[in-house]
Amino acid sequence: MHATSGPAVGVLDVGSFSARLVVLEPGGTPLEPALSHQSRLRLDRELDDECRLGDRGIAAISAAVAEGMAVAARHGVHDVFPFATSSIRDAANADEVVRTVRRDTGVELQFLSGRREAELTYVGARRWYGAAAGPLLVLDIGGGTVELSAGRGSQAEFARSLPLGARSVTRDWLPTDPPVRSKKVRALREYVLAQVRGALGDVTAEIADHRVVGCSKVLRQLARLAGDRPGRGRELHLDDLRVWIPRLAAMPTAKRAKLPGISRQRARQALGGAVVAEALLTITGGTMAICPWSTRDGVLLTLLDALAVDDPALQVNPLSLGEQAMAALLELEKPVD
Repeated sequence: MHATSGPAVGVLDVGSFSARLVVLEPGGTPLEPALSHQSRLRLDRELDDECRLGDRGIAAISAAVAEGMAVAARHGVHDVFPFATSSIRDAANADEVVRTVRRDTGVELQFLSGRREAELTYVGARRWYGAAAGPLLVLDIGGGTVELSAGRGSQAEFARSLPLGARSVTRDWLPTDPPVRSKKVRALREYVLAQVRGALGDVTAEIADHRVVGCSKVLRQLARLAGDRPGRGRELHLDDLRVWIPRLAAMPTAKRAKLPGISRQRARQALGGAVVAEALLTITGGTMAICPWSTRDGVLLTLLDALAVDDPALQVNPLSLGEQAMAALLELEKPVD
């Protein structure tokens, strides 16, 4: 961490398990941020049966936001985009959460729509692989949603979001305490497969030649579990993943947490995430490369692009630098599909 000497952009990414601040300076890269800070959260424990975040969870969000913004300010960073992922966006009392955080911290959390998240995830993946990688089909399994995007250039030409995140399908389809009966797993498999097939149905032929890329912690952990090892090209293969689905269904959560790649926080969601990943791989060819950059990196790179615009008007009001960067993220969705 170091004090920034000029314009810089940052994001405060508030998710289910952490609130992470990442700052980039012009010419920087998410691989080497100028500043990075993380506060732990466990919002998965704070949702009640009606999908409402309790007072303790809201207080934890406020504390994490205040800490992250204070760290940014101490290092001279004032253009920070604070956004919350589906763990807050999809809560039944999301408006209450935003109001309380604003009252407690002065910061108004922003929400990106599922489609905008898909577009920004594509930006992150495209920047990681570069133009030489050819057309990309980018898949992201989050906690609440799955984002799908595709394109041949710098921006996505197709983007959709489905309510099939690892946390969502676990909550809606799987029992609290494993083992999980094969009948339940089969029903979830059929449902997810139908939803993904429907979402991609009208573009299936167009994306047949696209390189399939997975961008999320869920997919990185599944790749590690299903045979990937550090030092090898990171990929997730359908046949390897299918071997693990019945094993995960039979295991208690505590035992899943001891498996390679499966974190303790995401152990309960591991089976749901694996079933969703299986459906994606079934429809998209059976193999996906694992990309380390995702939505947050796409946000950062979009912010940097906005600051790099050579416009004399931006020099009139120093605040307009940050304002233009924010507008790049909150622009109306493009009719990409």
